Amino acid sequence: MNEETFNMGVRKLLKKVGVTAQREIEKAVDEGIESGQLQGNETLRARVTVHIDGLDLDHVIEGDIPLE
Repeated sequence: MNEETFNMGVRKLLKKVGVTAQREIEKAVDEGIESGQLQGNETLRARVTVHIDGLDLDHVIEGDIPLE
């Protein structure tokens, strides 16, 4: 295994995940506020699952996203 190639691949994936997830979360929150589903002062509980095909990896990361 080439460590440099592996690390670059992981970093590239994580950057894509981070940018895409932030965009989708912001969009969903904006829509939730516009529709009245959210007040805009909540703290949202979030869960992200990392799964890799071919490996025994299903890792869950949880955290809070405060809106105010």
